[in-house]
Order: sequence, then C-alpha cells, then structure tokens
Amino acid sequence: MAKVVREAVGWRRRGIAFLAGALSVLAMAPFFLWPVLFFTLPVLIWLIDGTSDQALAHAEADKATHTRAWRTSLKRAAFDGWWFGFGYFFFGLFWIGEAFLVEAHIFGWLLPVAVTLMPAGLALFTAVTAAAARSFWVPGLSRVAVLAVAFGVGEWLRGHIFTGFPWNVLGYALTQPLYLMQSTAVFGIYGLTLLTVLIAATPVIVLADPRTPRPGAKIVALTVAPLAALFIYGALVLAPGPNSFVDGVKLRIVQPSIPQHEKWLASEQPRIFAEHLRLSRISESGKQDDLEGVTHVFWPEAAMPFLPLSTPDALSAIGTLLPANTFLVAGALRLEKASVGDELRPSTLPKRQVYNSIIAFGPEGETRAIYDKIHLVPFGEYLPAQEFLEAIGLESLTRIRGGFSIGSTPRPLVSVPGLPPFSPLICYEAIFPAAVVQGENRPALLVNATNDGWFGNTTGPHQHLHQARLRAVEEGVALLRVANNGISAVIDPFGRIIGKLDLNEVGTLDTQLPQPRPATIYAQYGDGLFLLCVLALSLTTWIIVQYNRYAAR
Repeated sequence: MAKVVREAVGWRRRGIAFLAGALSVLAMAPFFLWPVLFFTLPVLIWLIDGTSDQALAHAEADKATHTRAWRTSLKRAAFDGWWFGFGYFFFGLFWIGEAFLVEAHIFGWLLPVAVTLMPAGLALFTAVTAAAARSFWVPGLSRVAVLAVAFGVGEWLRGHIFTGFPWNVLGYALTQPLYLMQSTAVFGIYGLTLLTVLIAATPVIVLADPRTPRPGAKIVALTVAPLAALFIYGALVLAPGPNSFVDGVKLRIVQPSIPQHEKWLASEQPRIFAEHLRLSRISESGKQDDLEGVTHVFWPEAAMPFLPLSTPDALSAIGTLLPANTFLVAGALRLEKASVGDELRPSTLPKRQVYNSIIAFGPEGETRAIYDKIHLVPFGEYLPAQEFLEAIGLESLTRIRGGFSIGSTPRPLVSVPGLPPFSPLICYEAIFPAAVVQGENRPALLVNATNDGWFGNTTGPHQHLHQARLRAVEEGVALLRVANNGISAVIDPFGRIIGKLDLNEVGTLDTQLPQPRPATIYAQYGDGLFLLCVLALSLTTWIIVQYNRYAAR
C-alpha cells in the first residue's frame, strides 16, 4: 500500500489525500473513532515520501537541477497537504451550510461558496504543514517526529492568526474516553496534537518498512507506552472520585430551543422573552416552583434579541421573576450609550456600537455586571470591510446593520453575588485554548452562553460542546454551558458531565456548582509547555538524525 500511495499521480493522488483527510474527521466528536488515524496519518506520510523520491532521484545532479527538484517536491507536498486538509475540513465543517438555510431566500446562494471556500482556506494550513515537514524530511522513523512538530505548530498557527479558528484541532482525537482527556490539563490541546501524530503514525510506518530494526520495540516505545501512560495518568487523576460542590449555590440553566428562523424576527421578541420567563419558573422535574431555592438563573446567548437595558418593561419583568437573593445571567444585546426606547433600527446604526453581551441582573431588575463579546465570528457577527460590503448589498448572518462591535480587552472576570468570579465566554470564544482566561486573576468558573440553533441536527453542536468541555479540563474549573439550542451542560473540572440538556430539548437543568481544582499545569503555563515540547522533540530528532548519519559512514 505504501508504494501505491507514494507513486500515485494526478487525480488518483488527490483523491487518496482527500479521502485520508475526510476519514480523519471520524476521530472527532461525536464519533471519537480515533484509531482511524492509525491509517490516515501514514497515508499523508507516504504522500510526502513520494514527493521526496523525486528530489532524491536528482540528488547527484548539478546544483540547479537539484534545486528545481527540491522546490518541485515542496510544491507537491503542499498540494498533497492541501487536499488532505480540504477533505478534513470539508467533512468536519459541512454543518456551517445550515446557517445559510435559516433565511435561505437571502443567504441560500452563499451556501456552496461557504462550504467550499472555508475548508479550502483552512486547508492552506495543512498545505504549509506538509511543505514545512517536507523541508526537514528524513528517512526512517524520524520523519514521524518531523510531521508531529509540523502539525503541532501548524495547528497552533491556525488557532492564532487571521483571528484564529482552532476548530477540530487534531489533538481532540485523543480526548476520549475520559481517562485520555485528563492529559489536556498538562499539555493543552496543541501538546496533544504532537502526541496524536506520534502515537497514530508510528505503527503502520514501522511495519511498512521491512528495514526497520526491532519494529516491535519501536511500536511499544512510541505508541503503546505513551497511550498506556495517558490512560494511567487519567486513572490516577480521576481516582479520588466525584468532585465537591460550592455550598449554598443552586443553579438553573434554561434551554428554550427557539427555532433560529424565529430568533431575530421583531414580531417574535415578546414571545421569546416570555418563554424564557416561563421556563425559568419551572424546575428540572417540570414542576413550577417559581425559583424556590435557586440562587442563579442562566439564559443563553442573545436570549433577549433586543435591548433590555432600554426596555423598562423587560427590566420590570426580570425583577418580578427573581426572588430576593436570586440573580439572572443572560445573553442579550446592548447598545452603546443606550437610552429608554432605543431599538435596533437601521437609522441608529452604525452611528452607535451594538454588542453581543452577557448581562447579570439583580432581584430588582438592576444591572450587576456586563460583558461584551471580544472574539466575534467573521461574516456571522460582522463583515470584514463592513461599510463597503453593506453598500453593495451584503449582510452578516445576524442582519444587524453595522455588525457587532468588539468588547473591551482583556477578558474581565465577572462578579455576581453568591458566585465565585467567572470568565464569560460567548459562543465560539470557548474553543480558544488559553484565551478563555486573560490576566493573572484566575476564575473559579467558566460560563459559556451560546446559540447552536444555526447548525441544525448536525455534528456541529456536538463538536462545539466537546471543545468547550476541554477548556474546563485545561483550566481546572467547572464550565456552565447554556445554549438556546445546542447542548447545555454542567461540566466539572475533570471534564465529567454532571448534567445536560440534549440537542432540541426544551427545559431546564438544576444543578450545584462544582468546586475548582488547584491550578493545572496548563492553567499556570498555557502553551509554554507545548512550545517546550516542540523544541525538545525537534532537538531530539536532529540529534538522532545526525547520529545515524555519522554511524552510516
């Protein structure tokens, strides 16, 4: 098989790369079939091997010919990496097309563009990864380490440049079952990417090369032993048993599952608000208890798709809802320098900035805290070159003229009476490792308000939940995830799901608040350990290659 892949050309070669990338998606949520990587990652290695064969064939030629061959091999590696990435992102992100069907009469024509151009753009990162790996390609098992370093750095770059989009980072493959997940608290998701490539690519590469000495020992050392170590470490971390809870705190999460096509209709706003009020009075068991014993209520992202701070009736209704010493933390829209009676009319925008916010309300309907979203979704919440694109008739998916504005940085800690300080995260802000916490003050809780109703009954909401779940493990604090439609959940600092409301479910979730654990290694050092591992693996590989070259003389 290795020879067939290496020597493939034309559309056959592209098809092999595309299929390998597409199958790799099975390692992600909700499937978690990560053993598929034991076959797909070796295919990528063999493809890069094929690009190096051409350069080796001209190794003895004159310098100009050799240089041309080397450059050609880099281009071929980049193309192979691009097709692998295109397959991976096309099938991993197909669900984004659902967002364009919510108002298909307006945005439907963009669906084929979005589901192809976005994966095509993200595949440039795997193209660069493959080309970078080819630049340092060496024979033998060391090339697995080269690919691991290239993949780790490539995924880190994907999560940081051009606003960043670390969705389905390869390291998520090794976060199920729960035992494997615990290593995220040490290495972070990018560090797990290094381990994923090393563990998954080694066995087939070793067995496919009959010249490899002691193949069994190498497989044990580079695959079996690391996997066993991850399982054992996870078992030790989880051994103490269930997490303890914060005394005197009872939380209620509200999931209304408002259909997305109704969400932004002005005519539906009163009904949507009334539905949140109604559900808030109902316990998890379905009994109306008027929030008896509940200390904090949580509503999802844009639960109030209007301007509550400019709507006295809404503030009065919130005050009527909340008993004494009960607080509401809700997703809402906020207008800069708002006054009573303001609405989201085109005439008021973009003269004043509008924010996608989390607002905490007290039992009198008063405002206790505000967080404005920092990391906005391109084309969903704003348009690049907003004024120009709106002038030619384009709109963001939320159809708010002028788009949302970016909140103040760094990310604040929000304080609400009765709750420990928490880090607020709106929608996909929860997928950015290390960015969920900013500054020296460590939160004791993460609160993720989201609306996955855009993405229907697809894999998207499951992927979103799992990635948010890993932030709790990395930081060692609980995560409250409250979704309009998606999957609401309470997750403890070890990634255990204490309770959840499934996709499309309408109801409430009553829960206690898990205590945080001591600061994890990742919480203390962030991606510093990952970068140290990159340097260590690179140096070790270089030393091994130099030793082998010296020994071969």
